[in-house]
Amino acid sequence: MNQVGEIMRQKSIAVVVPSYNNAKTVVEVLKELMTYTHDIILVNDGCTDNTLELVKGSNLDVDVVSLKPNRGKGRALLAGFKRARERGFDFAVTIDSDGQHYPSDLPKLLKACQENTLVVGQRTFDHENMPSGNTFANKFSNFWFTLQTGIKLDDTQTGYRIYPLHKLRWQSLITSRYEAELEMMVFAAWHGVDIVKVPIRVYYPPESERITHFRPYKDFGRISLLNTALCFGAGFYGWPMILWRKLKKSIKR
Repeated sequence: MNQVGEIMRQKSIAVVVPSYNNAKTVVEVLKELMTYTHDIILVNDGCTDNTLELVKGSNLDVDVVSLKPNRGKGRALLAGFKRARERGFDFAVTIDSDGQHYPSDLPKLLKACQENTLVVGQRTFDHENMPSGNTFANKFSNFWFTLQTGIKLDDTQTGYRIYPLHKLRWQSLITSRYEAELEMMVFAAWHGVDIVKVPIRVYYPPESERITHFRPYKDFGRISLLNTALCFGAGFYGWPMILWRKLKKSIKR
């Protein structure tokens, strides 16, 4: 076992890979991850392409969780977390199956992994092939996240993260699709989980080769509704929790 794999075993870390119709890239992503660890959970989120056939044909030792029909990324992540906890893991690395993230950046995230920490990969947004809507969507998300938590992050939408599974007390409230990753970070901040950002690389293929399941109007509408709800939640619950923790710390001093 290599050094990274040994660290992951010592810290009890699994890798959760949610996948929906990424047959062209998923096997290569899994193969690269296997150079670091064999504790990989692939969540087949109702794939209608030949993803499963390719994974089975690759003879990779991967734990597969299947959802039918497609439930959305949020539900896929929760299904992966559930399996990881059932297998006794304390943390879960999440990485997309579309080849956007580099498994070779995993050691950087591991260095920041601590008991009460949610590690968030931070992309740069100057890539030639980056979709034009990504920068706006990320700035939009960053603004609301800061308003709801008081924490400033430069990338609140990346899917490359390490979650402390024993701190995920809010799972029953998580929404089903892309916005779930923002929601999980907001709940983590409200409950005193430290959020640490780590620079990562990112790959965007040319537009002609790109596969996306993001639906601009529906997804932006749903994200806006979620942020409205989270702002109300921040006022009545999140900020009082944050201020109470700060007060307790000051009293102890």
